[in-house]
Amino acid sequence: MTFPSAVRKAGLLVAITALAVTAGCAKKDEGEVQAGGVKLVEKGKLTVCTHLPYAPFQSKDAGGTVVGFDVDVMDLVAKELGVEQKIIDTPFEGIKSGQDLNTGKCDAAAAGMTITEERQKVMDFSDPYFDATQALLVKTGKPYKSLDDLRGKKLGVQAATTGRDYARKHEAEKGLQLVEFEDLAAEQQALANGQIEAAVNDLPVWTEYIKEHPGGFEVTAEFDTGEQYGFSVKKDGNPELLKKINEVLAKAKQDGTYDKIYEKWIGKLPNS
Repeated sequence: MTFPSAVRKAGLLVAITALAVTAGCAKKDEGEVQAGGVKLVEKGKLTVCTHLPYAPFQSKDAGGTVVGFDVDVMDLVAKELGVEQKIIDTPFEGIKSGQDLNTGKCDAAAAGMTITEERQKVMDFSDPYFDATQALLVKTGKPYKSLDDLRGKKLGVQAATTGRDYARKHEAEKGLQLVEFEDLAAEQQALANGQIEAAVNDLPVWTEYIKEHPGGFEVTAEFDTGEQYGFSVKKDGNPELLKKINEVLAKAKQDGTYDKIYEKWIGKLPNS
């Protein structure tokens, strides 16, 4: 049977459109589940949200590559899944609120992030992988040995962090003038420039900064807050990935890989 040219063209267009829609759906479905049944937002990638810089956990090296403790551990997870790690630098507020995970911006968050009850309400955490302590950093030679010594003085804190929360608890009692900074780099720069007299943040971060600026700064007080870091995934949204992260952590601690990563980025292991 012969059809008019216009009808044939219309029919061909419908067929092509149908094929395109089918192909698009197939591609979408293919990208929803990856290696070992673990859901990933991008095929062949383990997309990880972090907030730079936060050395030694994540920062850029001289060549612009993101490196660090968290990066090495999440590389182990990516390797186990048979994919590559893709790192996205994003404001910490979007990470700790769970927004970046809920919107599919990333599969997991690895940002030197302390596990807290508040954060557990909006995201699922892995098993703890690092014991953290808050600390006070000052310029070498400054007389500040405790928060009591900073009464009426400007104390720097990083926004949305547990270090800021700790300082806020003692703000009124100690007569502190808190100055909040969006990221670690800004907090460090303010201390170096004399805009603030001291700064509170995680001890490993200050240890790394002191190594990079020998003789210029010192930790004069540590605050044992009992904090532990964890990696996170979407709340009730990716149990397969969470299970895989925990399995990789357990294996790394058992076979010595975790110890090697710790010594590479942090130094001598506690009690070793």
